[in-house]
Amino acid sequence: MTEEAETDGEEAATDGEDAATDGGDEVLRASDLGGEGPPIEEKPYKIVFEANKCFGAGKCAEVADNWVMDVVSGMAKPKTYYVGEDDLDENVRAAEACPAKKEAGVIHVVDRRTDEEVAPDPHGDGTLSVDW
Repeated sequence: MTEEAETDGEEAATDGEDAATDGGDEVLRASDLGGEGPPIEEKPYKIVFEANKCFGAGKCAEVADNWVMDVVSGMAKPKTYYVGEDDLDENVRAAEACPAKKEAGVIHVVDRRTDEEVAPDPHGDGTLSVDW
């Protein structure tokens, strides 16, 4: 039996460029994905997970309690997509430990207050680095 993840998420599409887009010229922001979630004051960070790119290495589950391996699919998944300050570090570690996408990772931690990617932030500028 697996634990169910809290999610209000919907998937978005990109055009395959470095920054995620809505299929046109508009760059997707993390706030464009999923539902509103809990109040930002309570859970200021959002997990954006490219589940379709996960290959089940389990590195995230090794370093973060928020991440579990689903025994049915063999893939990782978060217990919750919205986290507070107390859970930030472990989710950053999970994002940085993910070996998918040639070490760029498929776990993205985003600050909902600024809409900037905290981890892994491969571009170094806070833009969302999803590749859908």
